[in-house]
Amino acid sequence: MKINGNEINIEEIISEVKLTDELKKRKNGLILRDSHIEILNRYGINYEEFGSISSLILEIESVLETEVDAYDLESVSEELSEINYYNYTNK
Repeated sequence: MKINGNEINIEEIISEVKLTDELKKRKNGLILRDSHIEILNRYGINYEEFGSISSLILEIESVLETEVDAYDLESVSEELSEINYYNYTNK
């Protein structure tokens, strides 16, 4: 694909983005992406204050009750719910 006269390989860009935004276990034991932390910081949520994904999700949900058009934060909440289910729930 050409953009502004330069050949751009979309697959290469996508793989670079995936590599740089991987899930990482943080100091407090939570598994988060760097992008999650950026979004949480934008809404004044300090993930380091929480000892579990569940408590972090509850805080996000309380913020979502007052925020309008916080689609990025809602997306983080949904992804954290999935992470919580697959990594922390006994099946």
